[in-house]
Amino acid sequence: MTIRVLICDELPIIGDGLRTLLDAVPDIEVIGTTDNGMEAIVLVRTARPEVVVTDLNLRTISGLEMIRRLAKEDTPPSIVVFTEADADKTVSDVLHAGVSCLLGKDARPQELIAAIQAAATGQTVLAPSIAQRLVGWFRAQPEPQEAAMCPGASELTSREREVVRMVARGMSTEEVARELIIGEATVRTHVYRVRTKLGVRDRAELVSLAYRSGLIN
Repeated sequence: MTIRVLICDELPIIGDGLRTLLDAVPDIEVIGTTDNGMEAIVLVRTARPEVVVTDLNLRTISGLEMIRRLAKEDTPPSIVVFTEADADKTVSDVLHAGVSCLLGKDARPQELIAAIQAAATGQTVLAPSIAQRLVGWFRAQPEPQEAAMCPGASELTSREREVVRMVARGMSTEEVARELIIGEATVRTHVYRVRTKLGVRDRAELVSLAYRSGLIN
């Protein structure tokens, strides 16, 4: 499959250099280059590239704003951000905007090609330095403490947890009874016991506590 690629960079010399590099790759077709964020959106709508390779510095609108707008298209392209900006706020913004791959401009040519190929198949690639920081951040987060957040959770039986999951999905007493092949009175008994163990007053509070405590993902 040929991957159709649009290149966006504020500096024409970089855009042209990337085009020269990618034109030599058999499975990649560069459909255009631009330094203009608004023009890039028009090109995406008309030429339908599978992947957009972009810097965050563009004319008319920023690369980040362009990415956010492209995410709202009916068939949004995959985005490879190729930039020198790697501050934590920038990384957070582009990942939340739906970017598939994030590389620094110190990436080697083969790394960029591999990122484009990965993005075209829905995969995610991050620059090693960014990936290392994200892993460090993740490891620094406290582990979920279900028992501390919900002391009665450890007292629930497997059947009571099953009932909580179904109630959290919005199932009625009758629906839970049919699903588990038990009587409605038995379901109400399970719900009553769960509420007693967790110290909640009604179903709404039960569902809220179940999600907050990690009983329900």
